[in-house]
Amino acid sequence: MQAIETKYLGPTNFRGARIKASAEAGSVTVPYDHALNVDENHDAACKALVRKWGWFGSWIRGALPSSRGKVYVALNGYVSTDGHVKTPHPQAVNPCDYIIVRPEV
Repeated sequence: MQAIETKYLGPTNFRGARIKASAEAGSVTVPYDHALNVDENHDAACKALVRKWGWFGSWIRGALPSSRGKVYVALNGYVSTDGHVKTPHPQAVNPCDYIIVRPEV
């Protein structure tokens, strides 16, 4: 499994603001959705990359020292044998700092 790094890309004369999610396997860029907050925009980019590579499961978010993005790492367990996503124990993490990505149905 690979860590995912997201980064804010400011608007240019030709493109609006966007968020880029990168891992060793590749990257995706999604438009910045002004209806969402900063964390939700970074989560959306992470989810897009996770769906692209099929790395479904629970991911925990952390801030980068540069304050320009976030980093996501997969929690142990990911998807159980019956296809359900395992979530971390409530005392293990702040529930606001993890996301669950499931396959699109």
